[in-house]
Amino acid sequence: MHTLIMIIATGFYSGYLPKAPGTWGSLVGLLLFFLLHTLSLPVYLAVVAGLFFVGFFAAGGAEKILDSKDPGIIVIDEIVGMLITMIAVPVTPLTMALGFILFRIFDVFKPFPVNFFDQRFHGGLGIMLDDVVAGIYSLVILQLLLYFVF
Repeated sequence: MHTLIMIIATGFYSGYLPKAPGTWGSLVGLLLFFLLHTLSLPVYLAVVAGLFFVGFFAAGGAEKILDSKDPGIIVIDEIVGMLITMIAVPVTPLTMALGFILFRIFDVFKPFPVNFFDQRFHGGLGIMLDDVVAGIYSLVILQLLLYFVF
């Protein structure tokens, strides 16, 4: 069971890649979006919600296995955040790059209320929620850019 938890929590071990594990996890999320983008919106949202709940348990379990609070190798939160960023976004190199950049900015700098969730919630829920909020921020900005600029 530990192996399955770690596979999920680390995004198929992408969290172990060198330097910036959150960036690698975000790239896995972008790849997953590319694979899922043809789903209807309700099905896509159901998949994202399902991944959130699976991620909640996997991240909490991995935290216990590793005996460390929110270790960097846990990237299921970035994967879900990236999938939220890309909700109802057309697949083009530009939109994928913009979504990735926006999500990384909000995930790294954690403006309010992202930082609130990062600081106040712990365990699997805390690991997941700040990236969900960062994904929502990124989604809103990306949708506004697509509507008004592109």
